[in-house]
Amino acid sequence: MRQQNQLLTSRARVGARYALFPLEGYPLSRVPLWPDAQVRVLAGPALGAKFVEYLIDLPPGAQGRGGEAEIETFLYVVSGEVALTIEKAGHALAAGGFALVPPGASFAVKATTAAQLLLVRKRYEIAPGIEPFAPLVGQQDSVAGTAFNNDAGAQLQLLIPDELPYDMAMNIFTFQPGHSLPYVETHIMEHGLYVLAGKGLYYLEDRWMEVEASDFIYMAPFCPQSYYATGPVATKYLYYKDVNREITL
Repeated sequence: MRQQNQLLTSRARVGARYALFPLEGYPLSRVPLWPDAQVRVLAGPALGAKFVEYLIDLPPGAQGRGGEAEIETFLYVVSGEVALTIEKAGHALAAGGFALVPPGASFAVKATTAAQLLLVRKRYEIAPGIEPFAPLVGQQDSVAGTAFNNDAGAQLQLLIPDELPYDMAMNIFTFQPGHSLPYVETHIMEHGLYVLAGKGLYYLEDRWMEVEASDFIYMAPFCPQSYYATGPVATKYLYYKDVNREITL
């Protein structure tokens, strides 16, 4: 936030196939299912996305809920601790905890401390012959990382298994300073990406842009993209992409 005697400027950028938003530019919203929360709408159909992503701040004791017939929901605890109930099963989640709730299943969240969540909502794509998935709950520290392209300084964690019942991926990339993606990607999947830690340079469309912790990036299908971590600490970001389904004609 800038003082009244300072000039206004912003790193926010919106292109035809991407958007980069620093956290300071988001106004706070209220949504009916999270009445006591401060909600920032990071992405939605108005941006061109086929998913919705929220950043939710909950004071201690505040609650939220969800569960829609055709909508799946992914939750990730950025900080703090929450009690999560999916149908009648209870789970305690601390920072790094996550859950994927299948369509039609109800869930409720209660903050046991001040907490911040990332929440992704997506319409589930039914695939012939593929059984729907069951609720998935885990902790990022329990998910093994693999060296991306044999680079030990670029570790990839798949929070959701790469299996056909799942039509979304939620992955964490960790880059040590000086490490990067080995090429410029261009693909049909769209992304919602939240920078959890660190800073670096993100390549979007045709230019490099500075990014840091708490920035959000939306990437539309076929947007050229890459990343280079500059430090001084490792970059960690959590990103969504749509996967494992036929392409609709």
